[in-house]
Amino acid sequence: MKSQKDITLRIAGMTCSACANRIEKSLKKLDGVEDAAVNLALEKATIRYTPEVVQPRVFEEKVQNLGYDVIYETEELDITGMTCAACSSRIEKVLGKQQGIAHVNVNLALETATLKYNEEQIDLSTIINRIEKLGYGASLKAEKNENIREKVTNQQELKFLIAAILSIPLLWAMVSHFSFTAFIPVPPMFLNPWFQLALATPVQFLIGGQFYVGAYKALRNKSANMDVLVALGTSAAYFYSVYLSIQSIGSNAHMIELYYETSAILITLVLLGKLFEAKAKGRSSEAIRTLLSLQAKTAVVERKGQQVEIPIEEVKHGDVVYVKPGEKIPVDGEVIEGQSAIDESMLTGESIPVEKSVGDDVTGATVNKNGFLKVKATKVGKETALAQIIRVVESAQGSKAPIQRVADHISGIFVPIVVAIAIVTFFVWYMVLDPSDFASALEKMIAVLVIACPCALGLATPTSIMAGSGRAAELGVLFKGGEHLEAAHEVDTIVLDKTGTVTKGEPEVTDVVTENAGDKEKLLQLVASAESQSEHPLARAIVKKASEQNLSLLKISAFEAIPGHGIKAIIEDEEILVGTRKLMSDSGIEVAGVESLISEIESQGKTVMLIALNSEYAGFVAVADTVKETSAKAIKDLKEMGLHVVMITGDNKQTANAIANEVGIHHVLAEVLPEGKAAEIQKLQAQGAKVAMVGDGLNDAPALAVADVGMAIGTGTDVAIEAADLTLMRGDLTSIVHALQMSKATMRNIKQNLFWAFGYNTIGIPIAAIGFLAPWLAGAAMAFSSVSVVLNALRLQKMKI
Repeated sequence: MKSQKDITLRIAGMTCSACANRIEKSLKKLDGVEDAAVNLALEKATIRYTPEVVQPRVFEEKVQNLGYDVIYETEELDITGMTCAACSSRIEKVLGKQQGIAHVNVNLALETATLKYNEEQIDLSTIINRIEKLGYGASLKAEKNENIREKVTNQQELKFLIAAILSIPLLWAMVSHFSFTAFIPVPPMFLNPWFQLALATPVQFLIGGQFYVGAYKALRNKSANMDVLVALGTSAAYFYSVYLSIQSIGSNAHMIELYYETSAILITLVLLGKLFEAKAKGRSSEAIRTLLSLQAKTAVVERKGQQVEIPIEEVKHGDVVYVKPGEKIPVDGEVIEGQSAIDESMLTGESIPVEKSVGDDVTGATVNKNGFLKVKATKVGKETALAQIIRVVESAQGSKAPIQRVADHISGIFVPIVVAIAIVTFFVWYMVLDPSDFASALEKMIAVLVIACPCALGLATPTSIMAGSGRAAELGVLFKGGEHLEAAHEVDTIVLDKTGTVTKGEPEVTDVVTENAGDKEKLLQLVASAESQSEHPLARAIVKKASEQNLSLLKISAFEAIPGHGIKAIIEDEEILVGTRKLMSDSGIEVAGVESLISEIESQGKTVMLIALNSEYAGFVAVADTVKETSAKAIKDLKEMGLHVVMITGDNKQTANAIANEVGIHHVLAEVLPEGKAAEIQKLQAQGAKVAMVGDGLNDAPALAVADVGMAIGTGTDVAIEAADLTLMRGDLTSIVHALQMSKATMRNIKQNLFWAFGYNTIGIPIAAIGFLAPWLAGAAMAFSSVSVVLNALRLQKMKI
């Protein structure tokens, strides 16, 4: 009889009993589901099912396909004890099979694991226990401070120093093995097998004990990693030398060829490689440390009428913060007293300070240049812009690019294959190529084991992602994950929204034209009153113009927004329409008499908004949105990179073409409604284009989501735009160039690393197997391979744009 299990899913998005009934009915129809009950109040679904027939992921997919969300907890863990890609792959594989875990990503370079799990099915303590049973340490992610990192590095340095001191006499004794170094005098004591045993033993078991522990844990969990290879190789050399030492009792021991130096020097070289690797990996997270260093450490706040200096973590919503000239603004907030120039270059890249006064928003970590300010805290802790930026960069650095799947798959089966090759090598040499020479066959086997450590393979991708995403963040480009960093390098078409992207998005009223020489101020007052209910940039420009002319806004009794066309409002018993030609046409209002004048104004790049009062044409307002200073240069650079550039806008064709001509764009999609932008992206994709959509992340959200890469123009403070794959914090089209350049450079770097990692093993293993590589040279080459991969990735941090 097949067993049955119960599972509970947390579901978000249900608004009424109809939603719960719909989900329940759909789940019951699935094969293998015996019963399902959905509780609207608790937002939960309890399902009884047969595991042999259906898996829980099917339920999650069904709920999501119905338009609801399955809620997962997210957590990041610190992982200790990983030595190579086989370790991270093992953890991912085992956790991925656990019921209730929807996603797991283990980053070898950062030594972290990112989890998405259903707390109704599995709790965090169970996950941590499972990782510990695999032989690794796991704990909730803590802030890694430099003192901890330095302490660990110092311990590694001490281990290496002790190993090196003990290994030097053994290395010195080794010169007696070669005719070309016979002229170097060797103290007789260095050749004594018991002296060598005394030096090699602490290196093998005290210094090298970590490799035995790691190998035991890996084998206990039916996997194999770098520790297995090191432990096998060095143990073979050490114990064979012990055997020879015992055999030498009563003979001329100084004439025996021992291999203590092989095991000791291998361990010393592996430790040296790990030490260099740890220091280089520490440098690869430089971007996070740089961002953290921007934060103010303390804040002066007003408490009970007194100024008190407190740690930044203790600032609360609503606290009044005092900021003196030259100080960093501690948190995001609103100026309630004072006036000053603020250096916002850390957010916008703009070196010219921005004037701020009462009512203006300021951002934490920016610098108050010359005036005293009182700031009311509106965002603190994880809500601040800087905290969001750090969170996005950490997420990107901890994620995996799809290209890493190849390396992960190979790493999972690599060690057993290498052990098999090493065993074959031993027997071929011992039984065929050099019969009965056990020592020679053993040397070849050890060389194969050591040269093949998969460390470089595991580090090839994550170190490049860390360095590349960190450097991108310094340039104001926030990639949300390694997959987006990879996808961007394939883009061949850039679609730019016009307003706020190519242009400044801060239009100004240039013309107010009335029918039959009517009262311009009265018309402007009516239009501004109606548009005061709209958040559109053009509406704000009209309201601003009325304010500048000291025109008071009139009371609105009814308002309706007509997306993509305009607005309708009732003001003082008058119906007013403001919008496009289509809005006028649909309302039966004739505007043919002023068509030539409208066309002339639109040809100048201005947007015309037609006005009708009580179903009669009354005039129009013309608004101009100026082009950003860097747009033309950035578009030229994009074209020189071989990209096809398209501009998309809801504006009319004449206005759109005028702007496009100014910046050098020849492909224009005009009069496209917000909901139509996504369809236009899909048309380009259907033609084979890899499309990046660049917009403001609001009405462009559907297009950003459907594009191969969505790029959201940020304001510097709004960096968590969900629809986009990456955020351009500086609101500058030059950032698109930087994003694509960093993507291409990072992918090029990853491919270089993978080439050398694969190539190193492909070439090194045969060379070791045919006897052209001494074990100690294999150890040095193995250590160098890992360090070289990390150092190559770190070049991205210094990349000039």
